Amino acid sequence: MQKSFHIRYTSDMHGYFSPTSYADTQEREIGLLRLMNEYPHDGNTLLIDGGDTLQGSPFTNYYERIAPESKLFQLSDNSYGSHPAAAMMNLAGYQYITLGNHDFNYGLEELATYLRQISATCLLANVRDKAGQLPLRRYAIHTLENGLRIGLAGVTSHHIRIWEKPETVEQLEIEDAFTSAREVYEELRDQCDFSILIYHGGYECDLSTRRVLSTDTENQACRICDEIGYDLVLTGHQHIAQPGMTYGLSYTVQPPQHATHACAIDITLEDGRKTFSSELLPASAPPNRKGMLILSPLERKVQSWLDTPAGFLDQALPCVPHLEAALHGSLVANFINTVQLDCTGAQISTCALPNEYKGFSATPTIRDIVSTYIYSNTLVVLSISAADLKKYIEHTAEYFELLPDGTIGLSERYMRPKVQHYNYDYFAGLDYTIDVRQPVGDRVTRMEMDGRPLTPDERVTLCINSYRFSGASDYNMLPGQPVVRAVLTDVCDAIIAYILERDEVHIETHCWSRILPDT
Repeated sequence: MQKSFHIRYTSDMHGYFSPTSYADTQEREIGLLRLMNEYPHDGNTLLIDGGDTLQGSPFTNYYERIAPESKLFQLSDNSYGSHPAAAMMNLAGYQYITLGNHDFNYGLEELATYLRQISATCLLANVRDKAGQLPLRRYAIHTLENGLRIGLAGVTSHHIRIWEKPETVEQLEIEDAFTSAREVYEELRDQCDFSILIYHGGYECDLSTRRVLSTDTENQACRICDEIGYDLVLTGHQHIAQPGMTYGLSYTVQPPQHATHACAIDITLEDGRKTFSSELLPASAPPNRKGMLILSPLERKVQSWLDTPAGFLDQALPCVPHLEAALHGSLVANFINTVQLDCTGAQISTCALPNEYKGFSATPTIRDIVSTYIYSNTLVVLSISAADLKKYIEHTAEYFELLPDGTIGLSERYMRPKVQHYNYDYFAGLDYTIDVRQPVGDRVTRMEMDGRPLTPDERVTLCINSYRFSGASDYNMLPGQPVVRAVLTDVCDAIIAYILERDEVHIETHCWSRILPDT
């Protein structure tokens, strides 16, 4: 007998519920409120989300950090929950979710509030909170209307251990994602007709050639597909649009970020044979009217806040192509580093630029700032030797690749399987040269401060953000360095305060780096 069922799957919404990018006030084809109007609601359809829901948009930034009194502000209808993310997930009808690394950013108390209000079951086999306040389950068996028993499990990247605040991590027990995925599969496999893993992690291999692109265990989906045996592996975290394919023992998909698309998956079981078809559904439907009404009071407050004038700069800071900025310097990065040096007193500062950002006008609004510095980071000042600082710059210099015609391009490892412009760092307070013609690991040919070369054993103070200090993306020369001080002000807040406190902000135009060969 033939039986079929269907899945709508999202991941990495990052707080984009309304149909706007928040870079302006225009409605766009984005957001859960558009996607949900295409969701079927019947006994043979599962609605699933892969995490990173609570953090990442100006909306969630305002709700969680800028105006905490907004949590006391009533939505127009609280029947779906008073937490806006929970209300939208409930309105959409999600049945199962897992958590992403960014869902822990605001602490366990806020996460518990969200999870207690959401109707969906949260499946997370490799993370437990020691106090037991998070309503998590290792797996669930869901019986469809047609009688099929679907086993579902969830895991998230165990790199939460290094990314998240220490005070949050110490409240958790975090296990390896692959190990937990395998263990929970053994628990549920004999109880179901079809098995699904919701994995907040991505692909470490090229899906076409199977070539290994990263040996970092941040992403283990290919190994999971090859070695465990789940029928379907729903991935996320990398923000890669993968409409669906068979890899190893499993069928696998991944939607892009910000609720621009959902994965629509149709599965048929007949005489023991399982067949799949899938596609990416765009957020092109009209936004859900009820959801728009529920969020409208809070959205008006967010938009009013975003349009607040922040101050005056002596020139605009435009968004330029990433390779151009890396080769010739970035005014945006210069300004961020200026702010970081001002609030930490360090000798050298470093920062990175997001994959996508707005840039600042000469009369910036809050919208410009939060659409350019999109991360939730604080700052750490390290005491570091010039020798270790060189290792740091050597690692960031791997961003470049010398092309056959002698020009400079971008290294494949920064573009595949995930675009990672945010892992190239810009330095200020240090003049340095990177010669891309030299072998990786031996490209830094000059490091000078105040016009003189640094000696290898000389120590300097270096300001970095909390994400980079975690050692993520193989910056493993940083976590063990002595900490001089921590500045717990959020970098975005520091930028806003720096502009507001000055009649006019001077933008440093000095290009601290020289990249060879000259282009």
